[in-house]
Amino acid sequence: RTLTRGRWEGSMSRYASQSARSVFVGNIPYNATDEEIEEVFRTVGTVVKLRLVKNPDGQPKGFGFAEFKDPQTAESAIRNLNNHEMNGRQLRVDYASNFGGGGGEKTG
Repeated sequence: RTLTRGRWEGSMSRYASQSARSVFVGNIPYNATDEEIEEVFRTVGTVVKLRLVKNPDGQPKGFGFAEFKDPQTAESAIRNLNNHEMNGRQLRVDYASNFGGGGGEKTG
């Protein structure tokens, strides 16, 4: 990492890379399992990480984030899986950066 103008260049480029590889997934059926969702996303490429957002009681909120091995696979997911029907609902898939997520856990 190199400190340039008060920023760690290595960290920012890693974040930018991770952000470009991450997609927001909305309108997930509440009865869908993590495995079912990951299986859908594997149809476009390697899923590095899948994070489904849940309430404190463990109930799904109906959205999450998927990280792929490269930006091209993330683009493919958006292009091919946005409006994909799953258990009677159409998934919403877009860049995670448009929703403030996918680049890591938010704190405080």
